[in-house]
This record gives sequence, structure tokens and C-alpha cells, in this order.
Amino acid sequence: MRGLLTPQRILIGLGCLVALIACCGLAWWQWQRFESASGTFQNLGYVLQWPLFGLFPLFMVWRFRRLSRQRSDEALSAPEPVVAAPEPVTTVDAVKPAPVEQFDDEEDAELAAYNRMLADLNARDGR
Repeated sequence: MRGLLTPQRILIGLGCLVALIACCGLAWWQWQRFESASGTFQNLGYVLQWPLFGLFPLFMVWRFRRLSRQRSDEALSAPEPVVAAPEPVTTVDAVKPAPVEQFDDEEDAELAAYNRMLADLNARDGR
């Protein structure tokens, strides 16, 4: 197992700390703007958002470590056997178009003609 304090972990921790300090400073700046005469509730919203932005890198470090631990646990577990895919029953050449029915209604006849045209185009495309 690697040591608890590696240079990479120290840099990540310092980066998280710098982000938190910078975002808290920006929250303080927005609070000053909110208390001024020209302050709005938008500034107050930023006061609440900046600390969350500062905590986000720390959350991401926690999340990456948790995912890494989960991946290593999955790698240690036994893999499931792979089942071969079944052979296809039919091929594209074996599929025959269904016969087109005759309709008495004019609209249905137009639909049947359109379907015949599409079937013909599909047959030409297959060649």
C-alpha cells in the first residue's frame, strides 16, 4: 500500500484548500456587495453559491476515491461466464414481404399503393 502522504495527495489537498479559500473570499465579496446600497438579492444568491463551488473539488476527490475503490472491489470478485450469442434464425434474404391487401376505400387504396412503392424501393436497395 502506498503511503498516506504522497506528493500527489498533498497537491490535491492544497488545490482543494486553495479553491475553498478563494470561493469563500468571493462569497465574502458578494456579501459586501449585497449589504451595499446597490446590492440585490442576486448577490445574496452568489453568497450561498460560492461556498458550494469551493467544496466541489473536495466532493470530486471523495467521489473519485469511492469509484476507484468500487472498481477494485469488482476486479477482485469472480467474473461471470460469458454466454455465446444465439445464431440468427433468419437472414434478410429469407424475409419475404407480406402480400398487399385490396381495399375498397379510396384512402386505403392510396395507402396500399404507397406501401407497394416503398416495398419496391426496398427491393431495389437490397440488390
